[in-house]
Formats: sequence, C-alpha cells, structure tokens
Amino acid sequence: MPQVSNKMFWSRGLYHYSLLLASQLICSWTIPLSVDKTKVQAPEEKPPETPQSVDTGLHYDRYLREVIDFLEKDQHFREKLHNTDMEDIKQGKLAKELDFVSHHVRTQLDELKRQEVSRLRLLIRAKQDVEAGNGKAVDHQAMLRQFQYLNHKNPHSFEVEDLDRLIKSATSDLENYDRERHEEFKRYEMMKEHERRELMKTMDEERRRKEEEHYEEMRKKHADHPKLNHPGSQDQLKEVWEETDGLDPEDFDPKTFFNLHDSNGDGFFDEQELEALFTKELDKIYDPNNEEDDMVEMEEERLRMREHVMNEVDTNKDRLVSREEFMVATRKKEFLEPDSWETLEQNQAYTDEEMREFEEHLTREEQALQQRTLDLQNQKDELERQQQQLNAQKRQLQEAVEHMESLKLNQNAEPPVQDKDEEAAAPPANPQLLIQGLQPDTPGHL
Repeated sequence: MPQVSNKMFWSRGLYHYSLLLASQLICSWTIPLSVDKTKVQAPEEKPPETPQSVDTGLHYDRYLREVIDFLEKDQHFREKLHNTDMEDIKQGKLAKELDFVSHHVRTQLDELKRQEVSRLRLLIRAKQDVEAGNGKAVDHQAMLRQFQYLNHKNPHSFEVEDLDRLIKSATSDLENYDRERHEEFKRYEMMKEHERRELMKTMDEERRRKEEEHYEEMRKKHADHPKLNHPGSQDQLKEVWEETDGLDPEDFDPKTFFNLHDSNGDGFFDEQELEALFTKELDKIYDPNNEEDDMVEMEEERLRMREHVMNEVDTNKDRLVSREEFMVATRKKEFLEPDSWETLEQNQAYTDEEMREFEEHLTREEQALQQRTLDLQNQKDELERQQQQLNAQKRQLQEAVEHMESLKLNQNAEPPVQDKDEEAAAPPANPQLLIQGLQPDTPGHL
C-alpha cells in the first residue's frame, strides 16, 4: 500500500474502524454529481481528509473519540500510528506506544478516564435502582461487562491496558453492529405481525375478512416493482452512471466511476459512500408516500446490499473498499454476469418457530406485567386499609384528648354550693372542742 494510503489508515484507521463501522447511522447521503458527458475525466488527486466525527452508537462513543483526539496531539504517537497497519492496531501492538506519550497528554487522558469511570458508576447505580424498582434481580456480571473497555480496578490513571482494552472493545462491538441491527429488525417484523394478529382478534368476521383482503392487496402491491439489479454488479453501477451521474452507459469506466463517487477523494469507499450507491435501486421498491412500503424495511434492504458487496469486494476485511479492491472486483464474472437479487419480501426475516417463541415470550412478559400490576394493586389496597386504621386510631385519640381537656376544665371551676340535705346530714360540732379551740394552749389537766 502506498505511504499516503498507510497514513490515511490512521486518520481513518482507528477512526474508520471505530467510527465508520457505524456510518450507516448517518442520514445524509452523497449528493448526485452533474457531469458533462463530453468531459468525463478523473478528478485531481486530493490529500486525505480527516474524517468527520461520527457517532458510533456505542455507549462509550464520546470517550472513544476524546481518547483518539488527545493521542493525535502527541507527535510520537501520531507518527507511530501513521506507520501501523490496521491488523497491528487490532492486536494491541500500538497500545504499548502509550508509554512514550508526553506527560501533558497522559495527564489529560488520566482526567478523561476518571470522568468516564464516574459517569459509568452513575449510570450503573441508576440502572440498579430501576431494576430493583421493577422487582428484577440485578445482573452484576452484566453490569461489570460495561467496564470492559477500561480497567476499572485502576480508576485514576490511563495506562497501556486501558488503550488496549478500548481498541479491542470498539473493534468487537462495532463488528457485531450489523448482527445486532439484523436482530433488531427481526424483532420489529415479528412485533408488527403480532400486533396485526392481535388486532384481528378484536374484529368480527366481516371486518376480519376485509382486513385480510386489504393486507394481501398491500403485499402484492409492494411486490409489484421493477426487477432490481444485483448490488455492486456492472448493470447496477451503469444505472447509477447513467441516471444519477448523467453519463452515457456506453462510456462506463469503473475507475472513473470510483473517482466520481469517492466523495472525499481518499481512495476508499467507506460504508456511507457505498450505501449511497444503492439509493437508486431502493427507490424502485420503496416510496415513503405509499402505504404498502415500510421505510424500516428499506434500511434493512440497504444494509443487506452493503453487506453483500463488502463480502464480495472487501478482501482484507477492513470494512473499506479500496480502489484496487474495486478494480479487481470489476473483472470478476460475478460483476459481469451476476445472479438475480432476492429482496426482503422473498426472504422472510423470521421463521415460524421464531415467531412462536416470540409470541410466547410476549405472553410471559404480559403475564408477569399483569401479576406485577395485581401485586401493586394489592399493596395499594393494603396501604389504604392501614391508612383507614390509622385514621380511626387518630379519631379515637383525638376524642380521648378532648375528653381529658373537658375533665381538666371541670376541675379548675369553683366548687359547687353545698345543699341543705348535705348540711343536715353533717354531725353536730362538739361544743367542748370548739371552746378548747378558742382558748390558748394550757396543760390538759389542772
């Protein structure tokens, strides 16, 4: 590979392998070029451009990009990266160069790691609170796996192990991205079918019959489309050349085509540039204004096309199509005489067994939710009963307090006048005692 391409591999190397693996998340597509067919020529060579920051979709995306940005500021590390191929980066050989990074950059990386550890701890604590609130058992091992891209046992400094973990985790996670997208799409399709079946259960026989007829009509209408060219074939690229680029199909030249659609002129098709080539084919099947066309399915079809071309053309599996790989592919029989392309409606995303298991899973979840709702209702009823008891006890206590206050007021009032009956009942006074009481103290006997 030429030196400029090897240098480009760093600016796109770790970035491409981590950021551009998820470039299908970007919604903007390559702008069609308007070219005078009489003046077709390859564009001038341009220096490699630094790729724009693209969200990878990883939960540590920001941390990944900031680490890369800091490392690129170190001249020694940047030079090593310029001369390291992607396979060595993936194997962790580059991580050892961290020992030679300047103190200033290492200090910034240390602070960055401390912030990331704090962020993860907050997220995990919040997740624990949510799961505990939902009555779920907390999977501590699964939570610890979220730390795999850094050494959480040393939360204070960024070391060689941290860089090695970050590279390997990003590589693994992004390589699994397409598989996870397929699984997500499968769940989407099964949920759509499940909801349709549940809706049918609520209908009477006549409405159900009409709904079935409408459903079949929409399926047939969607399937009634022009035949698609095989993705990446000569016929498919010629159609882009003619209808998008405005050039004569008789003048089709693979090298010129590559240069026209290598939008940043770096000598590679990344996933975004590649997927942009399939827009014309997808427009034959999907229209956002049509009821029968599902735009989620369109993106799945785009992903299938891109994966197919990558598998056929990307020989070194770096998820980039170089100019050399592209030119080699255009000389193969599969490019000149491709097989027919089967679209999604010809390949159901799930099997009957998967659908059955999915509905059983939904049933179990619904039952668990109903049980949870019942438990919460019982708890509410019990709390209300206890509240009523407390209210009754409170009223009794209040009545007792009021009674005690009443007695206290009565005791502080003037004593009542003694009536005549009470006076008559009193024993007569002893005159002798009264006389003694009026005399001064004298001996008892004279």
